[in-house]
Amino acid sequence: MAKIHSTSSDSGASLAQLLPPSTIIKLVVAWAVVIAFQIGGHTWLHAPIAPVTAIIAFVVLFATILVAAFGVVHEADHLAHQLGEPYGTLILTLSIVSIEVILIAAVILGPGENPTIARDSIFAVMMIILNLVTGLCLLLGGLRYGEQEYNSQGALAYVAITLLLVGIGLILPNTLSTGNGTFWPVQAVAFAVLTVVLYGAFLLMQMRGYRRFFVQPELGALTIPLAAPAKGSVAVSRKKLDTRGNIIRSITLLALILPIVLLAHDLAILIDFGIESAGAPLALGGVIIAIIVFTPESITAIRAALNNELQRAVNLCLGAFVSTVGLTVPAVLVVGLITGKTVIMGISPTETVLLAMTIGVTAFSFLGQRTSAVQGLLHLMLFAIYAVLLFVT
Repeated sequence: MAKIHSTSSDSGASLAQLLPPSTIIKLVVAWAVVIAFQIGGHTWLHAPIAPVTAIIAFVVLFATILVAAFGVVHEADHLAHQLGEPYGTLILTLSIVSIEVILIAAVILGPGENPTIARDSIFAVMMIILNLVTGLCLLLGGLRYGEQEYNSQGALAYVAITLLLVGIGLILPNTLSTGNGTFWPVQAVAFAVLTVVLYGAFLLMQMRGYRRFFVQPELGALTIPLAAPAKGSVAVSRKKLDTRGNIIRSITLLALILPIVLLAHDLAILIDFGIESAGAPLALGGVIIAIIVFTPESITAIRAALNNELQRAVNLCLGAFVSTVGLTVPAVLVVGLITGKTVIMGISPTETVLLAMTIGVTAFSFLGQRTSAVQGLLHLMLFAIYAVLLFVT
């Protein structure tokens, strides 16, 4: 077996290579917009908001946050190549999910009442990541390579924890005596703690004893034998790590996340205003957040599938959703408890059916066999159904 080495081009990279013009432009644009909205945002977004002002402000904020998110993914992707799997992918998914939590919290704390934004965002992420993006990965990868291989143990571990987390976060609230899809305060605290503990334990196992589950196995194997790590098949050589480069990229990553944090509140105001003015379904707010947050990572996953790196695509897609539920549910429950805002987590009966079909199709797609374009079509069909039901219920 070939070893997996950290041989990124960052090794010994110059400052000009670590901070190319494209990255500097992203930083300058993002912080310029932050400064502009810190100075004039209170005036522009003060009720009543003029429709033209709202449209211009939304386009500017949406584009800026999306550009910054692409920058975050770019820096995290370089760190991913340096650190190897699954550490690199974890950095990428945790960076992206932190952006989602920030945006959801901003909407919850905004002037409008949107108690279902967390639920809608998590559900939208599930349909986009597990159906649209996974479907595209399997379809495009299958069309290019016929069949693709992955690590079945890791994929099924993702599916199992996904089933448990969405069951706790999105389905269980509908069965409780609150009667409106919410948790009682004591339940919210208990389930937030249990979710964090479960997710933390999963991450620890993923990075240590069961790391071999999340690494691409030899051709035709679909798993990595227990004895393989001892032979060095999944060991990551750390001799070539560029500490200076990693520090600079980490600082750049944080410098790109911070504008998203600072602009999230203003975007939340405009999302509330736009949905109310257009009479659009409240769930659209969750879809907008999901699109902003996961577009860069989705592109990275599709590229991985096209490069016949399906395990990386699996880590990005399934791992991203596990991180979304594992971090977002506890975060929004805590925000709701602290602020006294109502947080409705229970999904509708129609969404419950879509969730069950999504988990079922995902489980069968990664049941220990090679994937093909056929499974991709099934996932894309589920996303199409969700898109129709979003506007026509």
